[in-house]
Amino acid sequence: MCGFAGFIDFNRQTTADELRGSALRMARSLWHRGPDDEGVWIDAAQGVALGHRRLAILDLSQAGHQPMVSRSGRFVVAYNGEIYNFQELIRALEEDANCALRLRGHSDTEAMLACFERWGVEGSLARMNGMFAFVVWDRQERSLTLCRDRMGEKPLYYGWIGNSFLFGSELKALRLHPACEAKINREAVGLYLRYNCVPCPYSIFEGVQKLPPGSLLKVDGKAREEIAPTPYWSLREIAGDGVKSPLRCGDAELLARLEELLKDAVKIRMIADVPFGVFLSGGIDSSTVTALMQAQSARPVRTFSIGSEDPGFNEAEQAAAVAQHLGTDHTELYVTAEDALAAIPLMPTVYDEPFGDSSQIPTFLLSRLARKHVTVALSGDGGDELFAGYNRHVWIDRIWRAIGWVPGEYRRAVAEAIMRTSPGSWDRALRVLNPLLPSHLKQRYAGYKVHKLAGILGCADPEAMYAALVSHWNEPSAVLAMVKASARSFGERAGARLPTMLQEMLVSDALTYLPDDILVKVDRASMAVGLETRLPLLDHRVVEYSWKVPIAAKIREKKGKWALREILRRYVPSGLTDRPKAGFGIPLGDWLRGSLRDWAEALLDEKRLKREGFFNARPIREKWAEHLSGKAAWEHHLWDVLMFQAWLSTDRETEREEEPAIPAALAS
Repeated sequence: MCGFAGFIDFNRQTTADELRGSALRMARSLWHRGPDDEGVWIDAAQGVALGHRRLAILDLSQAGHQPMVSRSGRFVVAYNGEIYNFQELIRALEEDANCALRLRGHSDTEAMLACFERWGVEGSLARMNGMFAFVVWDRQERSLTLCRDRMGEKPLYYGWIGNSFLFGSELKALRLHPACEAKINREAVGLYLRYNCVPCPYSIFEGVQKLPPGSLLKVDGKAREEIAPTPYWSLREIAGDGVKSPLRCGDAELLARLEELLKDAVKIRMIADVPFGVFLSGGIDSSTVTALMQAQSARPVRTFSIGSEDPGFNEAEQAAAVAQHLGTDHTELYVTAEDALAAIPLMPTVYDEPFGDSSQIPTFLLSRLARKHVTVALSGDGGDELFAGYNRHVWIDRIWRAIGWVPGEYRRAVAEAIMRTSPGSWDRALRVLNPLLPSHLKQRYAGYKVHKLAGILGCADPEAMYAALVSHWNEPSAVLAMVKASARSFGERAGARLPTMLQEMLVSDALTYLPDDILVKVDRASMAVGLETRLPLLDHRVVEYSWKVPIAAKIREKKGKWALREILRRYVPSGLTDRPKAGFGIPLGDWLRGSLRDWAEALLDEKRLKREGFFNARPIREKWAEHLSGKAAWEHHLWDVLMFQAWLSTDRETEREEEPAIPAALAS
């Protein structure tokens, strides 16, 4: 796990010292991603410069130093991530009569370069199992290739700035190139408000894009040309093939094969030359990963969780119960409001562009806790998208069958009546009924979810319901100044649609919400403290198998993730993990009315909003007043605006600095 940055200067007039200096400054802005080592490689004649910061995980010696040059000298790579099957690849090369393998060390980076020399870059990708973003310079062809892993676990930005082609793990690195002019992309602001993140391929700056998951980009180093990413692996194609050829076997065989895949996915992610552990929330996904780790470990696995003083947001008790049952070495931290509030000013620096998922805060605090004890942590992310774990997967079709026949105007009238009662009042009313409900109907944050349900009652069809559920500001143009918000939907990416609405929701979530929100959240929060996270549920073999699993093995008895639940039951009693879907939440609404009120008021000041020119002040101030009074719950909408405002303030401070300051709280 590392960070890298670099460029090709097509002017060919930059001196070697200037190339080296620029690449070094860019790389040093990524110190948090790689606190152990740094390196720069340049080809002055071609205007190529690669910079790297290393977090040493495999082969802690200088044999793992990057940028790394292949044995023949043809390829030079700067790389972020892990190739989990590198030992298998080395064995294949050793057995290959056409390959004279000679390794200096035992890093996966060196194995990757050996693969490039034998099979080429594209030929190697099909053989590689891992999470990665890399740039490789081919000195023979004088071409540069950028590549990102199949599911988008690792980030990679790129863009033309003047006559230079820039790339890097984070935007802050590109900002330090002398030619970079960071102009905010107003269309991206509209998309950010809709989805509380800036979706791929956009970035918050004009002229800079994110490389899509499962794709590569080749740049001819001899002359500037128009370029576009090309896929080497397509999730939508995988999904389509799986739906056409589903598994035709009994539950026992299906579960046996899935458990075998999951165990191996976990096993290969436990290979490290540094201490490792796992995030444990006590839910289905993290408990499954933890159980499979402990089953394959000779000593207690290190597990980490955080708790909240607010019982409505506390998962630590469930996590501790799972840890005790499995016999792990468990560490937990109960986070106070003061702890969380102290982390909020760091979020713009951590996320580098506007990011409005409020679970960023507990994710960052959990990462910081784990980093005090380990350098690698496994996580259970991905289970919801692969095995239908979100409430919308279970309920949208059922809700539409129940209400679709009612004329839209009547449904909208009912929705308006529901919205007149605040979420807090709904919480208090439903708290009385909750003990009487079956487990699949019990809900955390019931008032918020009642309001979300009301928000989709007036929709014209299930597709519109889904679009509303994955959007924050459904009409961002109402609050944006001087820009027409994009109508782009998370489900609009290219490819044939799948036969059912549920299948389309699953693939859309995995193509958009997962890499653009969930994986961004995990990567930036963990890398901010120099912690590598590994996600076994996103092993591409598990992903491909999940699309062959019939829906009946994903949703059963009105619950999602049936197959995962059944596997987990073999290790942990269902009573320890069978609870309502919660997510990684914080009492944001209460904080905005209390401890965060002054901070939020300053960022939402009417004069400030008008002066900065991105938002219409009136509708935002109206929602702020309604939220403060308890009349409505606008915390998530307001958080989007607040995090943009906080990022904007930090970004403008960065413009005045040659290199970004290192917040002491990130390193502590």
